[in-house]
Amino acid sequence: MTPGDVTRLLAPIARRVLLAIGVGRVRRVDDGGDLQRLQVSLLAAEDRDGVERYQPYGLSSHPMAGAEAVVVSVAGSRDHPVAIAVDDRRHRPRGLQPGEVCLYTHVAGQRVTLLANGTIRIEGSAIELVGPVQVTGDVTVSGDVTAGGISLRTHRHAGGPLPS
Repeated sequence: MTPGDVTRLLAPIARRVLLAIGVGRVRRVDDGGDLQRLQVSLLAAEDRDGVERYQPYGLSSHPMAGAEAVVVSVAGSRDHPVAIAVDDRRHRPRGLQPGEVCLYTHVAGQRVTLLANGTIRIEGSAIELVGPVQVTGDVTVSGDVTAGGISLRTHRHAGGPLPS
């Protein structure tokens, strides 16, 4: 067997290995099934529909068109691509410190950041807590607090004004 014969025999395997992992651009998202399905543009003029997207348990997102996806072809077959990671460099939060984690969306600027100093920072135009809320420890409020439509800043009891 000559070196040329070996090269010819290994060529299909080499092609499968080279094409097993790729990076593409998300075109559309179908979020209606058990798994999300994406339309992804991979190589030039290679659009794939129905690409299954695997997400970490307990966390789900709906990527926007233009996000980037790492696509793996199961068993090296381009007929069964799955997206194992999707990111969007246009909107990724920057400046996190080592060990910090941020859950975010760019749509209205909401963020939940687990800071390195142990603080949990929640940012948004409005924050809604649904269900019973229990607070242990001191609470500091900057701004007004209302309860049942009554401002706690100006509310007075019959016994006189609230202490300052």
